[in-house]
Amino acid sequence: MNDLFQQVQQYVNSAPDKLAAIEKIRTVLHELHANTAQPVDFVYWVPIGLIEANDYNPNNIAKIELSLLYKSIEHDGFTQPIVAIFDPEKKKYIIVDGFHRYFVMISYPNLLERCHGLLPVVVINKPINDRMASTIRHNRARGKHSVQGMSNLVFQMLDNGWDDAKICNELGMEAEELLRIKHITGFSKLFADRDYNRAWMTKRQIEIKRDFAAKKVE
Repeated sequence: MNDLFQQVQQYVNSAPDKLAAIEKIRTVLHELHANTAQPVDFVYWVPIGLIEANDYNPNNIAKIELSLLYKSIEHDGFTQPIVAIFDPEKKKYIIVDGFHRYFVMISYPNLLERCHGLLPVVVINKPINDRMASTIRHNRARGKHSVQGMSNLVFQMLDNGWDDAKICNELGMEAEELLRIKHITGFSKLFADRDYNRAWMTKRQIEIKRDFAAKKVE
């Protein structure tokens, strides 16, 4: 083990760009790992200037919570990376989840200096509707999201071609909740001549029904 450490150390120390050399080593380890398909297995350290907020995140955070987030990062460091996609045209990482961690970093020079201007990022590769769904899932899982902001997001997803069943399944929503959002955004008015279909079930409803049936058999 000591020999291996010394070899790695020698490689890094002799490289003109030590951070780039470390990234190469971590890339090789990631490719060899059994969980290479999991984004969290490879956390990139990305220069803050190459990271950009998305224009659709419905999550809001109060000033006091932002201050607490700063305190958390100041005392404990970054325990969660930013989730992003890489835009090859912009050559930037677009945030899917973690805007507030990014915002805290750019707002507090001491954090920026401590992390050498780098932010931890995991990368996913998804089209726009799937990225929006990922953002909503992250927000809802934490119990924090703006209803109006999420409504606007769902409107865009419907407008982009996702049907009711796919949206409910991907976002963990009930049909009635989606119906309310349609009314909030005015999307339902665009299709006032169509009957609302309650015949299909969401993925969660199917799982509950299956589990209930299994218990009856037992």
